[in-house]
Amino acid sequence: MPEPAQGNGMEGLKGKTALVTGASSGIGLAVARELAAAGAWVGLVARSPEPLARAAAEVGGHAMPADVGTHEGVHTLATYVAELLGDAPDLIVGAAGAFSLARLDRADPADFDRMLAANLRGPFLMIRAFLPPMLRRGTGHFIHLGSVAGRVAFPENGGYSASKFGLRGLHEVLLAELRGTGVRATLVEPAATDTPLWNPVNPDERADLPSRASMMRPEDVARAVVFAVSQPPGVQIPSIAVEAAG
Repeated sequence: MPEPAQGNGMEGLKGKTALVTGASSGIGLAVARELAAAGAWVGLVARSPEPLARAAAEVGGHAMPADVGTHEGVHTLATYVAELLGDAPDLIVGAAGAFSLARLDRADPADFDRMLAANLRGPFLMIRAFLPPMLRRGTGHFIHLGSVAGRVAFPENGGYSASKFGLRGLHEVLLAELRGTGVRATLVEPAATDTPLWNPVNPDERADLPSRASMMRPEDVARAVVFAVSQPPGVQIPSIAVEAAG
């Protein structure tokens, strides 16, 4: 396991260990790139082994295929990480997510369940698996990717908003339970970001959605994540809202 780094800012990430879920594309991949560039050891987690292997090779990280929306997937991942590192990672970035649009009276229950599993159950399971060793050593940092849809209601966002509002509530409870432990948590809430999650929707063909050209890039959100995790040990950023200017 790499030796913990000392210091603040980007220098403070050298030698840190990080686990990034949803890391085969989009914001997760952008975060993995930024962390690796800052000198962290990065474990990349996603469900699909082949895209994940390509992402890990690009980043110079370690591919760990797993479905973090299931108890079995997280248990297997946590066991593997403990064997590999000998401890929990210094940083866990929860960027795995699912998204679809439908009016509530037409929404598919399977889609609703899929979003709850990826966006809410997954972060809960990761906390449950990795928080105990962080508490024992008195250090660690959970970063959860929320959404503007976790604060603002948009039509057709029933399932997605339910999961993201829920994630914000989960995060607030986590903050309350972490006080005085040395373990930190940050919720990053981006507005519309151009990632593959939009591919099935094709927002450029809908007047009620932002165009992809007007959206933020995944790298914009990744820099906010790195800002939060680069703070000195006595500083916590509870939440960051990120949106396109203009």
